[in-house]
Amino acid sequence: MFDFFGQNIEYLKGVGPAKAQTLRQEAHVFTYGDLLTYFPFRYIDKGHFITISQIRDDQSYVAVKGKILKVESKGFGKSKRLSAVFGDGTGTVELTWFSGLKWIEPKIRQGVYLSIFGKPSIYNHQLQFSHPEIEVIDPNKPDQPQSAGIQPLYPTTETMKNRGLSPKAMAAITQNLCKQAEGSIPEILSQDILSRYQLMSREQAFIQVHHPLSLAHADCARQRLKFEELLLLQLNILKQKMNRGKTPGFVFTKVGDNFNYFYQNNLNFELTGAQKRVVKEIRADTRTGFQMNRLLQGDVGSGKTIVALMSMLLAVDNGFQACLMAPTEILARQHFASISKYLNTMKVRVALLTGSSTKKDRTVLLNMLADGQLHLLIGTHALLEDNVVFKNLGLVVIDEQHRFGVAQRAKLWNKNSVPPHILVMTATPIPRTLGMTLYGDLDLSVIDELPPNRKPIKTLHLTDHDRLKLFAFMKQEIAKGRQIYVVYPLIQESETLDLKDLMDGYESISRAFPIPDYQLSIVHGKMKAEDKEFEMQRFKKGETQIMVATTVIEVGVDVPNASVMVIENSERFGLAQLHQLRGRVGRGAEQSYCILMTADKLSKDANERINTMVATNDGFKIAEADLRLRGPGDLQGTQQSGLLALKIADIAQDENIVRAARHTAVEILQQDPALASPKNQALLREMKKNGKENFWAKIS
Repeated sequence: MFDFFGQNIEYLKGVGPAKAQTLRQEAHVFTYGDLLTYFPFRYIDKGHFITISQIRDDQSYVAVKGKILKVESKGFGKSKRLSAVFGDGTGTVELTWFSGLKWIEPKIRQGVYLSIFGKPSIYNHQLQFSHPEIEVIDPNKPDQPQSAGIQPLYPTTETMKNRGLSPKAMAAITQNLCKQAEGSIPEILSQDILSRYQLMSREQAFIQVHHPLSLAHADCARQRLKFEELLLLQLNILKQKMNRGKTPGFVFTKVGDNFNYFYQNNLNFELTGAQKRVVKEIRADTRTGFQMNRLLQGDVGSGKTIVALMSMLLAVDNGFQACLMAPTEILARQHFASISKYLNTMKVRVALLTGSSTKKDRTVLLNMLADGQLHLLIGTHALLEDNVVFKNLGLVVIDEQHRFGVAQRAKLWNKNSVPPHILVMTATPIPRTLGMTLYGDLDLSVIDELPPNRKPIKTLHLTDHDRLKLFAFMKQEIAKGRQIYVVYPLIQESETLDLKDLMDGYESISRAFPIPDYQLSIVHGKMKAEDKEFEMQRFKKGETQIMVATTVIEVGVDVPNASVMVIENSERFGLAQLHQLRGRVGRGAEQSYCILMTADKLSKDANERINTMVATNDGFKIAEADLRLRGPGDLQGTQQSGLLALKIADIAQDENIVRAARHTAVEILQQDPALASPKNQALLREMKKNGKENFWAKIS
């Protein structure tokens, strides 16, 4: 069967060997199919004309009809310049050209009527167009058709432009492709799906997205292609989930002595209803005989660590070992300290392994791990090393899992002959649409309750002019016996960003809070691990009242007595990071505060981020706002997944299409799990061609 999509791009009219090589290197376009999915990022309507009086210098591109009123040529040779005064009765603009004059000059004569198209700008207080596209027109035929209507704009690099592949040249090449595409692009959606969502045919969608008859046609084409892309994505995700449900796993048959002793004697508070629900979900998963792959999502301070510990005790009670991997040494040490404290009256052995563990300690630990004497291992990336061998690993807990690469996490799968159960945790709330894509193949648990007696954190916005007010407030809180974090975005001054750096900030705070009345700690990523730990411990013990730090303390610091989080230059942080930092306070019974310090003037996006933080403590609302403001490609961890390498759909903007595609995918697989029916055969072929399911797709 003829494969139109697989044809070599070199043989398309207008391409040839040299341009094909450039397309391969610069745009990753190898085939007709690659070019068909190299979508325009914008369209220009050259058929919509405005008057000169309607032009604003902040407009992108406009089309105007008028007459050349005056022509002037200046300079000689390479410095020659051609300018003309162009008018339409409502005003005048200046047209200028600096190159290509031998083609332009014959057309630019006084009294000639033109249609011009270009980007307006202001130069010497005069509205002008530099190098506009021009077309000579007949003033007696005002409605004559123009040579171009809707023009697609394609992403191009400087190399592409220099090698004859400008946006205009790309439009010409795709036009040749679209002519050949007629009758060569088979439909992959069933007629009932096309009818239900009133979708354009696949062939017409590809043609109209590149060279639409109108902007409305372009919009319909994009809607169709977005739905197709998201449907194929959802079908792949859901089939992965179905296959995962068939992966053999260890059976945790009982709730044993360790779990029960801990619950009855060492848990000095009542679990929330949400925590109990999640423990039951995990318990049910580990009894099925299939591998658990569960995402535990909970806001900062919601009690995910306790749920993880109880899950690990289930593993121990059933004769297995468990490990917890954290992205930073600070967080790993925090987990080790809190879990060791919870287990101090029990015979469960727990150890810590990080990059700074001594060779002697590491040797003892690895021997105990290999012969089964060690029950729980907590650590950083060090857990992934080949010499870390478990006797019988049954459960892997990955905290803040978006900070680990897929290949890294995969190594933990191979620590036992049968893949261990996987529990991944995140305190970064995931927007619903992103969850349906990035984590759509995992079972989801949500801790949506905070422990009782927690007061909501009050978030305030202050500017640099409020610095004295801030210091006065900090002194009031310290007088009450409270402690304070002050977080800076940089360690040292940047030449390109006008930010307060940590060292200058530390000196400024030292002057306002002098010894011996106040004691300060300082922590940043370039310090040695033992120095960071020393400063952390001073702060945790209450020996220092203020910790000046970079975002190294974003996760893993738990000091209930700390009641104030001051974030300097908070306009430079994303919403998710601001929310994480705010979660470092509010862990005790006292009222806590997050103070967002910014410059006096903010951009529109920065202002919206700050206002969102002040308005709500709800991590899910913040996540939705973050997705809307930054898009999925910028959100931490999404790029590594490979799932969001979407060519036309946008998770942030296309929520309704994501939902429709998800619903349709579920419906299709419920009726035809193998996609074996005739109406789904084309979908299955497209999934096999584009899905490229591999081992990595199965890793949490």
